[in-house]
Amino acid sequence: MRHAKSSWKDSDIPDHKRPLKKRGVKDSLRMGKLLKSKKLVPDIILSSTAERSKMTAKLLAKSSKYKGKIQYLDTLYMAEPSNILKAIQKYGKDSDVVVLVGHNPGMEAFVQILTGKVECLPTASIAYITAKIDNWKDLAEEDKAKLKKLWRPKDIK
Repeated sequence: MRHAKSSWKDSDIPDHKRPLKKRGVKDSLRMGKLLKSKKLVPDIILSSTAERSKMTAKLLAKSSKYKGKIQYLDTLYMAEPSNILKAIQKYGKDSDVVVLVGHNPGMEAFVQILTGKVECLPTASIAYITAKIDNWKDLAEEDKAKLKKLWRPKDIK
């Protein structure tokens, strides 16, 4: 998942500390409800330490009824696809549903590398990817996982 829409209201706030806009809050909650309705409540949530990502992850957790702890990782802030893959391999373990909240352009590149699909990920979008593996530590770029669905907030009623 790409973090939800952030605020640029105060240009003095450093990038890492930018919060969500009202629309970002609304979209985060909407996407969490979507996951719950699709029976995709996360087993684990991994998030960048940027404020906008942390807020997105917390709101998604709340509205999806996620009961676990959110794992905040500095390595996911503006991460390259290799860092995203390493985080999933390390923390996903034997979870069925892993949600990772991060940033573009790394998230779009990760989806492309893993699935072979070039997709635009607007803010708060969720790329639902499956892979034929027993454990997330076995996930590799060359696996060519499948992009099952791409949900964008504007498409969710």
